Amino acid sequence: MSMTPRPGSLLWVSLPGPHLTREDQDYLRRIDPMGVVIFRENILDPRQVMELNEAIRAACPSGRVMIAVDQEGGRVARLREGVPPLGPMRSLAATGEVAKIRTAGRELGKALRTLGFDIDFAPVLDVDSNPKNPIIGDRAFSGDPEKVGPLAMAFAKGLLEEGILPCGKHFPGHGATDLDSHLALPVVEADRETLENRELVPFRAAIAEGIPFMMTAHVVYPAWDDVPATLSRRIVTGLLRERLGFKGLTLTDDLLMEAVAKLGVVNAALLSLEAGCDGLLVLRNTQAALKVFEALSRMADDGNERVCQAAKRVAAWTRPALAWRPD
Repeated sequence: MSMTPRPGSLLWVSLPGPHLTREDQDYLRRIDPMGVVIFRENILDPRQVMELNEAIRAACPSGRVMIAVDQEGGRVARLREGVPPLGPMRSLAATGEVAKIRTAGRELGKALRTLGFDIDFAPVLDVDSNPKNPIIGDRAFSGDPEKVGPLAMAFAKGLLEEGILPCGKHFPGHGATDLDSHLALPVVEADRETLENRELVPFRAAIAEGIPFMMTAHVVYPAWDDVPATLSRRIVTGLLRERLGFKGLTLTDDLLMEAVAKLGVVNAALLSLEAGCDGLLVLRNTQAALKVFEALSRMADDGNERVCQAAKRVAAWTRPALAWRPD
């Protein structure tokens, strides 16, 4: 007899402040999420972050919660103390010294592990192909598709050497956009050949190396589909999983970003789940996360096939993720 899947195992949430309140504890116990993402509002100093991460683990009944942070370096760095001060990846990659990039990843990974993290939402696998891009730019390792993958994966291997799981982003590529998906819905009008030879090159390299997590982009690629990649079964399942052979877990970008928020968070979550995503990020809004949790709970109780499939894959995340070791 099969067990009812745990709906919270598909959710990633965040918390409002630097200390876990009784209300926060009740929230985490109720949802028992797959992951908790730490933001600037959760951070005072390194010791406090360690204590917060320990409290989060203690509050989640399954004992399988994963704690993540966006710590790329440069302008995307939630932590300012207790970690090495990294510049943007474009600067780090400028010398082309793979060993130096791997060392930077390893030093950051060691610091993150000490603070109690499991995942860094890095490296960026986007190609810096549009100088007017307001959101990627120097976060990318290079404007050369052939260079991005090896450089990004050197950083990823450094993270993993110290026990921090990397997450590649933003599939299938955010570098050519001219809008910020936090604020609007970008569209990349490139033809299929261009997308294959530019956007997908770094992602192929990362998949070949066995990267364990991939985050999707809230971007429309008309050459492939007329809906954002996060919500597209053609892209998440057909392209990422079936054609490119990705075996890890697929996470959405935050479902409250404007690029998809107009659909309503529950609709966006269910569409991304149907597309093939395994982890649904609903951040900085506990009520929205609870609405998604309740919808997933109803679907789990009804034996929904996609919820069961995703929950099963998440339950087995340790096998593909921890089996990957840098060469």
